[in-house]
Amino acid sequence: MDADVATGAAGAGGPAHPADPGLSSEPTAPRPRTPEHALPGAPAASDWLALREKADAEARAIDLVEDLRAGHPAPGRILDLGAGTGSMARWLAPRMPGPQHWVLTDRDPALLAEAHDRLPTAARDGSPVTGEVRRVDITTLRAEDLAGHDLVTASALLDVLTAEEVDGLAAACVGAGCAALLTLTVVGQVRIEPAEPRDLPVAAAFDAHQQRVVGGRRLLGPDAATAAEDAFARHGAHVRSRSSPWHLGLDDVDLVVAWLHGWVAAAAAQDPDLARHADAYLARRLEAAEEGRLRVTVGHLDLLAMP
Repeated sequence: MDADVATGAAGAGGPAHPADPGLSSEPTAPRPRTPEHALPGAPAASDWLALREKADAEARAIDLVEDLRAGHPAPGRILDLGAGTGSMARWLAPRMPGPQHWVLTDRDPALLAEAHDRLPTAARDGSPVTGEVRRVDITTLRAEDLAGHDLVTASALLDVLTAEEVDGLAAACVGAGCAALLTLTVVGQVRIEPAEPRDLPVAAAFDAHQQRVVGGRRLLGPDAATAAEDAFARHGAHVRSRSSPWHLGLDDVDLVVAWLHGWVAAAAAQDPDLARHADAYLARRLEAAEEGRLRVTVGHLDLLAMP
């Protein structure tokens, strides 16, 4: 998905506020090199998507797939919104039976080419899996655009949409009789262990960054999951949701390091006062992560909406 640093990472809940004036100022440490994907406004790069794929797969709520199989056992034609390198298709296609045709959409043609090349070839029961790539404007989807599709999927997408766009997506899916499996929507919950006082203002600034106005569009950020649940229910879908947090530790050091870069960079971009402390904070957190002393939980929600 062509999305900024807010996509797929989560901040702690609560309103944005400046750093606690009671916290002492730290000396400025050398700024670690920020990966391209971590810069505010940067596209989600293939290497970042590769880093997070294992954590995504472990976090997604498998019981919602069981519910999907029970209520919609052969989805057939699947529209994957913001497909990136195709991790959703690689995860879901082998878990669903019957012939499947995946329509992979993204704004980045290089990511789409990789997604198509790495598409699974067989479904759960050995049926063939095929695919194509397509450019789709997610923000203006209508029911007629989903004609002939049985299922809409997305991963780490809803938080970069507006309330109106999420409502439009729900209306389109319900109007077309499409099921929707929307995973890994951030909910504004982050826990870092061991904790330190500056975690909370960084998390709050990150949440505010996710909810900023971009091109006249106010992003939903951590409010997206609730907005989606409400929108699909309001349009008449049967909605089920499950928590799907990342639990990151010693086996995920590379991902934790990359996530920290993006999390702190976005917070610093949002809050100029906080930016004065960002370098030293990031350096401390990176050192702890690289020494295997850091544990990070990032909250997400998975949603299944059935017509």
